[in-house]
Amino acid sequence: MTDPLHTELLELAREAARRAGELLRDGRPADLAVAATKSSPIDVVTEMDIAAEKLITGLISEHRPEDGFLGEEGASSEGTSGIRWVIDPLDGTVNYLYGLPTWSVSIAAERGGETVVGVVEIPMRGETFHAVRGGGARGSGGGAGERVLSCRPTAPLEMALVSTGFNYVTEVRVHQADVARRLIPLVRDIRRSGSAAVDLCDVAAGRLDGYYERGLHPWDLAAGDLIAREAGALTGGRPGERPARDLAIAATPGVFEPLQRLLEDFGAWHD
Repeated sequence: MTDPLHTELLELAREAARRAGELLRDGRPADLAVAATKSSPIDVVTEMDIAAEKLITGLISEHRPEDGFLGEEGASSEGTSGIRWVIDPLDGTVNYLYGLPTWSVSIAAERGGETVVGVVEIPMRGETFHAVRGGGARGSGGGAGERVLSCRPTAPLEMALVSTGFNYVTEVRVHQADVARRLIPLVRDIRRSGSAAVDLCDVAAGRLDGYYERGLHPWDLAAGDLIAREAGALTGGRPGERPARDLAIAATPGVFEPLQRLLEDFGAWHD
């Protein structure tokens, strides 16, 4: 039986993600203003990004004022309910700035430190992905109704389509490019979408055999990691560890271990 609290959290996350996605899609100005910069000129935070986070936290707080928050754009509060929302209001900011379609809104709810609900909204693809811990993962849109998600049947590593991402810091990107250079002869091919949340959902939906990236934050991972796991994928970081800033991996069961082993051998987790 589904936990009524998890059902409540899921419905609230879906509504918040839908509204934030509409705000970002319909409100994107042609001359998108930059509100601030982060670690490099490439990594920008837009006014729309901040507005989307405020919309999400405001809506959730109206319904659940005792909950805590961790958000990319600064939302941070402990709360007293035992529920914490982990929010990336706009994953794929550079894609959004350039008018590319691969960006998303990612919202997860944690209970006792474990992610129990995850929602990823991909407005320009017209898709929504969601999962409840122990209840499987589902997707809707993209020309189809709601469907149960399942990762691809296991392929040998040399036939695996793998996605990755690159950091905004030049020195880190150079190292990541070298890892990709060493990996690419050993797999079918490598893709780079620009949104970790989208990549994780694409693993869940059977569109990728695997995904890895270094340098992700909790808000990049929380919802997509749950969705991938509930669709049957394995997720982790370095051997024996959970996905973390050092390394995050999601892949079909047969691809996960050999991919993880190669990434460890290649030193994907450090400069």
